[in-house]
Amino acid sequence: MENTILGIHHITAIAGDAKRNFNFYAHILGLRFIKKTVNFDDPGTYHFYFGDEIGSAGTIITFFPWGEDIPQGRRGSGMATEIGYSVPKGSLEWWIERFEKYNVIYNKPAEKFGERYLTFLDPDGLKLELIEQENDDRKPWETDEVKAAHATRGFHKVTITLNDIKGTANVLTNIFGYRLVAQESNRYRYATDAVNQAAIVDLVELPSEKRGHVANGSVHHVAFRVKNDEILMYFREKVASIGLSITPQIDRQYFHSLYFREPGGVLFEIATDNPGFTVDEELENLGKGLKLPEQYESQRAAIEAHLVPINSL
Repeated sequence: MENTILGIHHITAIAGDAKRNFNFYAHILGLRFIKKTVNFDDPGTYHFYFGDEIGSAGTIITFFPWGEDIPQGRRGSGMATEIGYSVPKGSLEWWIERFEKYNVIYNKPAEKFGERYLTFLDPDGLKLELIEQENDDRKPWETDEVKAAHATRGFHKVTITLNDIKGTANVLTNIFGYRLVAQESNRYRYATDAVNQAAIVDLVELPSEKRGHVANGSVHHVAFRVKNDEILMYFREKVASIGLSITPQIDRQYFHSLYFREPGGVLFEIATDNPGFTVDEELENLGKGLKLPEQYESQRAAIEAHLVPINSL
C-alpha cells in the first residue's frame, strides 16, 4: 500500500461548558455525536467526538470541555486559527437564518480562492467557516432541523497562522506530500491529491503577529490521516529524519497516533483509520453510552458521578 497522508483525520479543540458544547455541535450545527468518552490524561474531563454517521476521517471534530474556569484562548501565530467545513453551494443564506435564530456570532459571506464562505464563532470563541462546495459527494448526517440540502459534509480545510511559513511548509510538502496550489496575498494554500476532500491546509504568514495562546475556544491539535499502523510508523521515521521529536505510537482506542510539534509550533498528530468508532459501540448506538479507556473502567462509578450528564440526540 502506498505510504500516503490522506488529508485531515480529525481536529481537536478546547471548550468550556460541556452541555453548551454538545448542544452547539449536535443541535445547532447538526453533527452526529459519535463518541462520549474521557480525556486519557484527565478522566474527570469529557472527550467528545462529532462527525458524520460513522465518524469518517475528515469529518471528526473533538473537544476537551474543561469547564467554565479555564482561561480564554487567543488566536495568534503558531496555532491553527480557522476550521473550514464544506457545505452545499447556495446554502449560506439558510445558515445565516439559523445563526440569527440561535444568536450565533457570524460575519457576512465573503470569498477567497474563488470560494464563498461564512465565518462564525462557537460559544467558546472557536473560529469556524462554512465554505460552499459544488462537488462534495460525502453523505451528510441529517437531523430533524438540518437536512442534506444544507448540512455540513465534513472538513474542507484548516488554517494555520505563522510568523514564518517555511518550516511548516517544508513538513507539508517534503514529509506529507502536499503541494502549493494557490496564493492570495499572505495566504498560501497547500493541498494533497491523495484524497478529494479534507485535503487543504492554508498557511497564513504574519511576521509580527503575537504568539497565540491555546486555551478555551482554540484548537489543541490537528490530526492527519493514514490508512494503517504500517504507514503510521513509516511517517514516524520520516518526521524523525528531519530532526523533529515525535512520540512513540499511542493507542487512542479508536485510532493509533503519533504526535509532534511542527517547526511553527503547532501540535500535529498522525492517526490511523483503524480500528474505528464501532470498536466499542454498534453503529446505531454511537455516542449513547459513556465509553471509558480500559485503565479507567474500574473507576467508572466515581467518573460518572463527577461528569455532568450528556444525552445524545
